Amino acid sequence: MKVILTKKVNGLGLEGDVVNVKEGYARNYLFPKGLALEATEGNIRLYQQKKKTYELKEIKKKEEAQRIKGALEQISLTIKRKSQEEGKMFGSVTNSDIAEALAKKGFNLDKKKIVLEKPIRSLGEFYVPVKLLGQIEANVRVLVEAE
Repeated sequence: MKVILTKKVNGLGLEGDVVNVKEGYARNYLFPKGLALEATEGNIRLYQQKKKTYELKEIKKKEEAQRIKGALEQISLTIKRKSQEEGKMFGSVTNSDIAEALAKKGFNLDKKKIVLEKPIRSLGEFYVPVKLLGQIEANVRVLVEAE
């Protein structure tokens, strides 16, 4: 029996895929759980239309992420911290601090998207990766200066 998956089913396929399954599996598992619909011409057309709109949304998201990436790589963030004369800093700069500095520049990003392996504990220039969407990642220039 041919069915259209309405959600991702492990070992079977992704949403919108037309797959061939045994009738009992479809009737007793896939249909009751809302994981599939019978593959009629109307349902196939409906899911092809949904797939097109989904793909268009994904393309727009990628374009927006690329635009933000370009803008992020053009800016430079300056974060001031108290430090000793030798340049050793009191405290550290975390992803929350970088997210705040980005928000002041008009980029409201979740701090979880800022990838810091460990907090910055010294003065200087650093390039911090920011995950935007999937494989799209921007490197933001962060200058940590003494107050």
